[in-house]
Amino acid sequence: MVLEKEGTFRIGDKELYTKSWLPDGLTKAKLVFIHGFSDHVNRYYGFFPFLAERGIAVHGFDQRGWGRSVAKPAEKGLTGPTTRVLDDMAAFIRPHLPSYPSDPPVFVMGHSMGGGQVLTLMSDPAYAKDIVSRVRGFLLEAPFIDFAPEERPWTLKVIAGRLASHVLPRFHLSNRIPPENLSRDPEVVRSLDADPLVHDTGTLEGLAGLLDRTAALASGSIRPPSDAVRAIWVGHGTADKATSFSATKKWFDQCATDISDRTFKAYEGYYHQLHADKGREEFYEDVAAWILERAEPTAIAPLDAKL
Repeated sequence: MVLEKEGTFRIGDKELYTKSWLPDGLTKAKLVFIHGFSDHVNRYYGFFPFLAERGIAVHGFDQRGWGRSVAKPAEKGLTGPTTRVLDDMAAFIRPHLPSYPSDPPVFVMGHSMGGGQVLTLMSDPAYAKDIVSRVRGFLLEAPFIDFAPEERPWTLKVIAGRLASHVLPRFHLSNRIPPENLSRDPEVVRSLDADPLVHDTGTLEGLAGLLDRTAALASGSIRPPSDAVRAIWVGHGTADKATSFSATKKWFDQCATDISDRTFKAYEGYYHQLHADKGREEFYEDVAAWILERAEPTAIAPLDAKL
């Protein structure tokens, strides 16, 4: 049995929607999850209950501008700049971090845009000591490091958007990704089309911040510090039509080499949403096994071991 709990958490003047999937028994580990673009935490199907049934408590929130955290149409896609995005993530992660060695270890996972955000947080020295070094492991599902060829925008459009973001930061811009490019499961495709919370709307400021983060990740100019990151798992579908499999593999091969505990899993023929694609059960099993292996008491290093 899995216990589901909804709530909110406040950061500044904004309340964000939260949801947790809790084991009905011993909690072996905690997973803090960061969702992707035009997404929300209630779109991950059986993934979170599957983890909770195995003793992994999952905690997620609808990011600013997305899902049930949108109170009015003007707030759609209103994420703010990268500094605000990272502050929101950090504010949500901190209360879940272990205070004592006997507390369950905490893992942080991001999908797509959320994966790029997690990588950016991991690589920011401002969060190295109080967050990154206290997280037992980071997981990335099809992280947004670069566009897949099907979604790559024209260069002039990108330049114009960046310039306009300084003048009209809250201007709304639709950026629809065809649902059939996200999953091979027809039921998922229909569900995406019918979901009113999947609004595909960003603001110029938010989209410019997203592009800046991906450019920094793709170029290798920022990378996670090996003295703070204990472990990393990356999974990506080889047939992803939203984010680039090759860019993710390149990043892993070039920027994660100093992390001793690192795993890359290529899902042959899978599309973007590994958690909602045909054959998703393999992905579920892989994530659960990786977390639980590192949740064993003998695998948990002291919190200050790498400080």
